Amino acid sequence: MKTFQTFDISADYDNLHRSFPCRKDAPVIGLTGNFQDGACTLLEGYFTSILKAGGTPFILPPSDDTSNLLNALESLDGLVLTGGADINPLFLGEEPVKDLHGINPRRDRQELLLAKLAADRQIPILGICRGIQVMNAAFGGTLYQDIHSQMEGTCLKHSQELERGYASHTVHIEANSLLHKLFDTDTLAVNSFHHQAVKDVAPGFRVTARAADGVIEAMESAEHKSMMGVQWHPECFILEQDTSMMPIFQWLIGEATSFREAKKLHRRILTLDSHCDTPMFFDQGIDFATRDKKILVDLHKMTEGRLDATIMVAYLKQQERNDEALLAATAKADRILNEIESMVARNCTAVDIARTPADLYRLKAAGKKAIMLGIENGYAIGKDLTNVERFRRRGVVYMTLCHNGNNDICGSARYNEEGLGVSEFGEQVIREMNRVGMMVDVSHAGERSFYDALDISRLPIVASHSSARALCDHPRNLTDEQLKALAAREGVAQVCLYSGFLRQEGQASILDAIEHLNHMVNIMGVEHVGIGTDFDGDGGIKGCASAAELINLTRRLLSERYSEESIRLIWGGNFLRVMEEVQRGI
Repeated sequence: MKTFQTFDISADYDNLHRSFPCRKDAPVIGLTGNFQDGACTLLEGYFTSILKAGGTPFILPPSDDTSNLLNALESLDGLVLTGGADINPLFLGEEPVKDLHGINPRRDRQELLLAKLAADRQIPILGICRGIQVMNAAFGGTLYQDIHSQMEGTCLKHSQELERGYASHTVHIEANSLLHKLFDTDTLAVNSFHHQAVKDVAPGFRVTARAADGVIEAMESAEHKSMMGVQWHPECFILEQDTSMMPIFQWLIGEATSFREAKKLHRRILTLDSHCDTPMFFDQGIDFATRDKKILVDLHKMTEGRLDATIMVAYLKQQERNDEALLAATAKADRILNEIESMVARNCTAVDIARTPADLYRLKAAGKKAIMLGIENGYAIGKDLTNVERFRRRGVVYMTLCHNGNNDICGSARYNEEGLGVSEFGEQVIREMNRVGMMVDVSHAGERSFYDALDISRLPIVASHSSARALCDHPRNLTDEQLKALAAREGVAQVCLYSGFLRQEGQASILDAIEHLNHMVNIMGVEHVGIGTDFDGDGGIKGCASAAELINLTRRLLSERYSEESIRLIWGGNFLRVMEEVQRGI
């Protein structure tokens, strides 16, 4: 006989405080709420599955007012796009077919926005039933409004009469997919209840499971991001005490935990990208204050990726070396630096120019982003040595000795058939850079120039955006011998996120960048390696395609078991050590 349950809130309260610590640091998972009969609802299986997997569920009610979405996302470590009514085809630029069922436009606008905004911030996302369709539509995929009338052939009965906690048909899982890793099987029994479905997967995704009739039942990111969608209802199984679908929710909680840890780490450390070429787009009317599609680095993307600072360079293509061309190069460098300063001034409440490492830490404490100034190609100084000090007084923290092609300072890594090294004038330039406190940057320098610069400079030098030639045989990359020599002189080499410097065939991904970083750490030690993305100068790879995605690098470093101190060094600590020493050497 069931005994009467007493209600003693005081006892419950005391039980929650009988030990310390009293709080479990569980990731917060947002779940989109359904909307029907004027009420926000959520079926029990969703939040039960999240709780069982170790997360803290947080319901996001549907609303026509989307202004609070950004605030909500700041609190989330993961997102579940839940099931429910059909998506209004008008949001997809289509007219409704006659077999379209009930729609819920109250949810559609918010959830399509929510998916995109969460993905911008690299928040792990799981889409379930309607949720996989929302995810696919948000990123440019297409949907069947009704599989039975729009698909060729005979469909299975995807809307079953069984209780939802029981499987009704099977799906085939693609090998080498996340689902296959989670379930270790080619065939999985599932419980689909739908008639809308994914038609063509969105760019950046791949199909990972299909029903016997060809209906897409699962997809995942093809860019090494924490995004997965399933057409069935895995949340229903737990209510029947069936834990067979829990690997999906455990995956989400694991990804959310990693994301949460990376966010906390970024609050504690300073993150610096040592090379970006955003000024190359100034002539295209970019707006640094908006999320500008033309550029990879802006205030929104820096904030989303939790990047504190970047070094923007005045890039100069190597041109003629006569007096007229040299004067024009110097003038162009000044003009670009002026434009960077003007861009920062227009957004002075959110960003400022930093000249020293101390400035960077001060700006981070004030909640501002920081821009440092650099010059890419010593062609900018012409043959006038006084320009070195003048540019340093302007705030330029480093200058690459050359770019693609020889100049009056040194021989380049490319278009240098003569194998030239540092010239007599170049030696004077390096010594002057040492004197005024400007870092010597040997990215783009030829191998002979590299060793000459190392011998000439009395202070450590850097390679602001170069990778490992042992893994990708490109003349712009550094050999293991160069890496060792650089480390021996307390210098730093920054891994570049340009695909052509990371692998020789195919498109590089974040996995290749981590492989280069690991190799360079093994050769040089973790005290001599960092990150220089080359964003907006052809940098950007799958999984780390813009400043918004840089937190993915931190998550990978954590998964590689790098300590917090090592990650701090990689994310700018090493580069700033050299900068401090060079600036003290004035």
